[in-house]
Amino acid sequence: MTGKINAECRMQNAESKARRYLDRVLKFRIPPSAFRIQKGFSLLELMIAMFILIILISVALPTYQRSVQHARETVLKENLWQMRRSIDQFSADKGKAPQSIDELVEAKYLREKPIDPITEKHEWKEIMGEDPSSPDAEQGLQNVKSTSDEKDAEGKAYEEY
Repeated sequence: MTGKINAECRMQNAESKARRYLDRVLKFRIPPSAFRIQKGFSLLELMIAMFILIILISVALPTYQRSVQHARETVLKENLWQMRRSIDQFSADKGKAPQSIDELVEAKYLREKPIDPITEKHEWKEIMGEDPSSPDAEQGLQNVKSTSDEKDAEGKAYEEY
């Protein structure tokens, strides 16, 4: 019996809540569309999201550019080191200095002519000098440098590497 009474009490509570809700709606004349669940984002929410995205991009982009530039400088140093080492090996093996980088490639001291990562070209500044191993004081390739006019982050020109 008490279960039946509890159920009736719950029904009466639910009915009274519904009546109070209906009275509020009718009293303030709130349109039924105000109670619909809205889907999507408001313009303000979209603007805030775009603002946050712009801030994140403005912080990340310079960092990315610095890391790309650092990687190019590292590749340039490695390419120059490999070519200078190949010049020394060629000179020791052949008894004379090579005449160009292409000769190092033909003799298989280099697999291919490296790309200058700063200018993104296969062009290098070839420094010719007197070959110390040659008895006739012939000219030969002594050093290789970048053809770029630019400077690194520390102000050192790439052609000085």
